[in-house]
Amino acid sequence: MPATTVSASNVIADPTKTLQRFDLLDLEQYTQEKSYATNASKDFHLFYVGRDDVHEILKHILSRVSVSLYMNMFGFDDEELNDILMQLANDPSVVMMITLDKSQAGGVHEKRLLDSDAAKNPHAFNTYFVIGESATHQISHTKGFVADGRVGGEGSTNWSASGEGTFVVQGHAGGPGYKAQNNTQTIFTDPDTLSRFQAELIAEHLAARGKA
Repeated sequence: MPATTVSASNVIADPTKTLQRFDLLDLEQYTQEKSYATNASKDFHLFYVGRDDVHEILKHILSRVSVSLYMNMFGFDDEELNDILMQLANDPSVVMMITLDKSQAGGVHEKRLLDSDAAKNPHAFNTYFVIGESATHQISHTKGFVADGRVGGEGSTNWSASGEGTFVVQGHAGGPGYKAQNNTQTIFTDPDTLSRFQAELIAEHLAARGKA
């Protein structure tokens, strides 16, 4: 893909490395084994916080977004991922829809997004934020996304140091002060699941906005 067609928000060194040719094999480098089993699924993989480098997995995907990002996050406290979201939010060539639970939306990182120019003028930036709850007035607890319509992620992982088990020592778990919750993170690429999950994320966004 020519660099001229790639969104300016792509934060990796080579802007031609988008998700258009993403393969789950791209993420095996972040597993403890550095490889998958020979019979592993080609469109679904389950990663484990405290064992696999889930922070780098999320960063790998989000930093390559160049078309769209639909996401619902219960709450997050990850400065690096938030920086990527801020760049995407301010890039009008990327359609972005973020749903946040109202009980968790008062954090520092959520506030940065909600106070941004994109939040104040969503039509100009193609970025839409909403704080709310589920259609039945419960917490909006989905922790997932669909990126560029090609890669999806969902699981129990909170976007925080302990939620992701962010590695203190580069390349493997452990190190001084290392903490990791019992969380999982799925990444999937099968088209039916992607389309259904994106539709669900839009429905959750509208419910939180009070238009469902």
